[in-house]
Amino acid sequence: MTPQTMAEIYAEAFPTSRPWTAEEFADFGTNRLCFFTILPDFGFALGQVIEDEVELLTIAIRPENQGQGLGGKLLDQFHQDAVSRGAKMILLEVAEDNISARALYQRSGYSESGRRKGYYKRSDSSVTDAVLMRRSLSEA
Repeated sequence: MTPQTMAEIYAEAFPTSRPWTAEEFADFGTNRLCFFTILPDFGFALGQVIEDEVELLTIAIRPENQGQGLGGKLLDQFHQDAVSRGAKMILLEVAEDNISARALYQRSGYSESGRRKGYYKRSDSSVTDAVLMRRSLSEA
């Protein structure tokens, strides 16, 4: 999957957020700490491993393919990829108003560990909190 395709999928999946550019995705690809888990034609996840922790930076599925279990499949594969890179704990942040993503993470064993008030700024100038979540990867 090319950086341009990732940028397109991201923009489609998160229409109220600032889109990430193809250049940004290409830069992540050159960072030795970062890795992509790809679900060809449908979406991708991007993570960064530092020591024994991985941060899920983003996960995106094309909107027309959401609600079909692909996010869970992609997340499961991401967990396995993170473990293969030495990760034992996974961290992420998700917009409070992203109900479907929060439900996916809860089904996958994540628990809330904190909040960042007014963290996400929307294209309409509104803001929403970032919910911090984490889980152990020992069962991945």
